Amino acid sequence: MITAKNLSYVYDNGAEAVVDTSFTIGSGLYLMLGENGAGKTTLLHLLSGLLYPTSGTVTIDGEDVKKRLPSTLSNLFFLPEAMEIPTDTVRQFAGLHSPFYNDFSTESFGDNLTDFGLTGNENMRALSFGTRHKSVLAYVLALGVNHLFLDEPANGLDIQSRHRLRAMMARTMTEDSTVIVSTHTVSDLEQLFDGVIIMHHGRVVLCDKTENIARCLKFITTIERPDDVLYVEHEMGLYHAIAINRDDEYSEVDFRLLYSSLFSAAAPFIISTLNSQQL
Repeated sequence: MITAKNLSYVYDNGAEAVVDTSFTIGSGLYLMLGENGAGKTTLLHLLSGLLYPTSGTVTIDGEDVKKRLPSTLSNLFFLPEAMEIPTDTVRQFAGLHSPFYNDFSTESFGDNLTDFGLTGNENMRALSFGTRHKSVLAYVLALGVNHLFLDEPANGLDIQSRHRLRAMMARTMTEDSTVIVSTHTVSDLEQLFDGVIIMHHGRVVLCDKTENIARCLKFITTIERPDDVLYVEHEMGLYHAIAINRDDEYSEVDFRLLYSSLFSAAAPFIISTLNSQQL
């Protein structure tokens, strides 16, 4: 369980990156969305204990992350958009770094490398950005931590590698895992997301489970403009709309459309609909 309570972070220049944010999430794979500069990366740093909050708290399984207890840090990992490692190969790095993580799996590490077409003995300095990133992903997804925060994990990956990343993440998840993925490429993992966190100007404007969103809202695509909807877009001859789900049938969540709707005049109606029926 991850809980942020009245969380704020102000940089030395006075810029507010995270503003009085509160939310709680349990296990599952969460999509984090927000415009550039919304505070997503700063929030991930706060959740992982890499930054101290200006005010407020973050607790993971009841422990204050700010204390940086070994029991907490050994069970979480934050992977930034680009991570440089200080060794020649990722296998050398794993040999130095993995002892801090009790549930690291050598077998999973090897399987992940194989899936990416790597051995782990490649000279990292001679690799392209995308291949270096695959090497690091193969290692990070074998750590066995319950709390994993990924910033643009598909960045630099080709289509085939993105499909393999999806399969790796699916087999990495356990019933105790909480994974937050900050990304602009929603489609890569769209069918795996259990929930969504949407940020705007440093605030979390929505934090909800996919199940609740699908139960409360209906996502519609049609060639004719639909009536009685909360939000609608017209693109390439099709209408994409969000309406109140009145028939209790599961509706596939369109995360991109949901994100767009929350920066429109429909936002208060959509949020109130979700909040009134949260599980």
